[in-house]
Amino acid sequence: MSDEVPDLRRAARLSPSDLSEPNRLSVRQSADLFLRTWPYLKPQLGHLILLVGLRLAIELIWTFAMLVAYDVFNNKVLVGEKLEPAQAALLFLDDSYVLPADELELKRALDSDDIESENQEGPPEFSKLTSEQRKTIRNRFFVLCAIAGIMIFMLAPIVDYYRTWILQRVNQFLRVTMIERAEHLSLRYHNHARSGDAIYRVYQDSAMITNLLDFLVLQPTIAIFTATFSFVVIVSFSLTLGLIAFVGMVPILWLVVWFTPRIQLRSRMARRTNSALTSRIQEAFQAIRLIKANLSLGVMFERFNNDSYEALNAAFLLRAEMLLMRTLVALMIGVMIIASQYLMVTWVIGNEATFLFGLVFLVGFARWNFGAYQAANSRMSEYVWNVNDLIRVWSALQDMVVGLDRAFFLLDLKPDIADKRDASPVPSPIRSVSFENVAFAYDTESSILKDVSMQANVGTITAIVGSTGSGKSTLMSLLLRLYDPDAGVISINGMDLRDLQVKSLRGNIAIALQQNTLFAASVADNIAYATSDVSRDQIEHAARIACADEFITEMPNGYESELGERGSKLSTGQRQRLSIARAVVRDTPILILDEPTASLDAETEHQVMANLAKWAENRIVFLITHRFSTIQSADQIAVLQDGKIVECDSHANLVADPNGHYRTFFNSELGLAETGE
Repeated sequence: MSDEVPDLRRAARLSPSDLSEPNRLSVRQSADLFLRTWPYLKPQLGHLILLVGLRLAIELIWTFAMLVAYDVFNNKVLVGEKLEPAQAALLFLDDSYVLPADELELKRALDSDDIESENQEGPPEFSKLTSEQRKTIRNRFFVLCAIAGIMIFMLAPIVDYYRTWILQRVNQFLRVTMIERAEHLSLRYHNHARSGDAIYRVYQDSAMITNLLDFLVLQPTIAIFTATFSFVVIVSFSLTLGLIAFVGMVPILWLVVWFTPRIQLRSRMARRTNSALTSRIQEAFQAIRLIKANLSLGVMFERFNNDSYEALNAAFLLRAEMLLMRTLVALMIGVMIIASQYLMVTWVIGNEATFLFGLVFLVGFARWNFGAYQAANSRMSEYVWNVNDLIRVWSALQDMVVGLDRAFFLLDLKPDIADKRDASPVPSPIRSVSFENVAFAYDTESSILKDVSMQANVGTITAIVGSTGSGKSTLMSLLLRLYDPDAGVISINGMDLRDLQVKSLRGNIAIALQQNTLFAASVADNIAYATSDVSRDQIEHAARIACADEFITEMPNGYESELGERGSKLSTGQRQRLSIARAVVRDTPILILDEPTASLDAETEHQVMANLAKWAENRIVFLITHRFSTIQSADQIAVLQDGKIVECDSHANLVADPNGHYRTFFNSELGLAETGE
């Protein structure tokens, strides 16, 4: 397999988060993964036991019925032999349909060779069924078959629906747990992992837990039970048949052991390429406007086509590996069937006795005849094809265990941001937010923030300015504890953020972004997003502060108007005002505004900022913006340059320093505005 190494390297590049995952899993590792599914299965344990019991009952009834049916129809209805006592009881028939006691004893003695046939003048004649009796048995036999068939036909869909209900509840539990864990991971993970990979793990890899129940519990349990039952019946007919069935498994098991790591390898490649394809699809739809505007449909299609072909080829190689193994197994099974057929036909021709008289108490196959041949051949076929089903299940399990490994990989990632055991809620009331010698880098190659220090007090607006990439938004991300600083301390009322509960911290901070996400829901629902128990009056009050009330009331259904996906029915400025309203309605003591008025006209911007200044009298507001009409209203302005706060004061004081960084920055931006650049 000379193509494996380059294929694996290419697949590894598709998802950096996969690089630490193994390509092959040992039996012990697979078993550990299966055991890890227990917490998700445990809540449904009672349902699972009942489901397995129902499925086994159906299989047992069907298998047992077929054994009885072969003898009753072939030997009794067609030939006219009298019934076994148990068969007569099953068909509700009297003793006239059964051999008399003396004949029954003689027949069993002959079948067991207790009486030498040479001492007999000829084969004894046993009582036969009359024509009417055979018709009666025929009629009752078909009625009984019809009743059993209808019952199974009615029960099977109910059991199948019950199975689906159980499995989906298990999958729901795992998916919710995975999403919860993914959401708690820091942005370091999400910034380095393609989102399609996480989506594929949550949506597709997690589904393996439902297939696992089917392929590890339900199908193997039924197949093992049926194969074991069939093997016992086969041995009751002939020890030789049993030996063939047992020895024939040796080369089959060797094949399975040899193919297992190959299937796992192909499975991981298939899942990596499919997760990359999911990412490509997501990127294509997210950037559809950019793609159309730049006439880059051809580029997008080529990239998608390449990813799609890689996923297709990887999936094909996985199926081909499974098919090759199953084909070789089927060939070996064919040899077993041909050998057993030859022997059974020979025994029928010689009318030889069966080993345990074919479980004569009910089935009645004391000697090899056509009915015995059919019954034994059916059990042999049932045995080998149940073994074949187990092999198919095993190959599918290798794909599933890789999927589970990828799903649990996401669950095993430890969040960088987590509460300490003794974490405290945010102190109330909040009086100040301080940054002391804060440093931060996304990677070891370059630092974003270096030795940042400043303080914001309640009732003030702090504007943060600086060139693109200077770390303004990163600084606010640290305040939200989306990351933790590499050095220094960020504190509220003197308490380090790392000593505070994350949920409490973020519950006390609201943020409005330049490109805040809106959802395909009503205007009111979008404003109240993530805010529980908010009244309509509060929603409308927040909209008025954000100067959104006017355009909302002009919409056909006002606050109940439905927005398109990502707010596509609104202008950029309207979306920004709804984002501000969403932040305001949370009524938190700290508010972060990241370029909140970039798309607003000067008059609307002035009104929004005036409203926010009045609303924020008892709050701490951080403002990131390049618009100097907005900056000038701030109580203090922090100037970020090369990752450091080089100046922090009011607009009047900063602009008065002719050699100051802010003065230079201000004049530069003002000059650009005047020239219209």
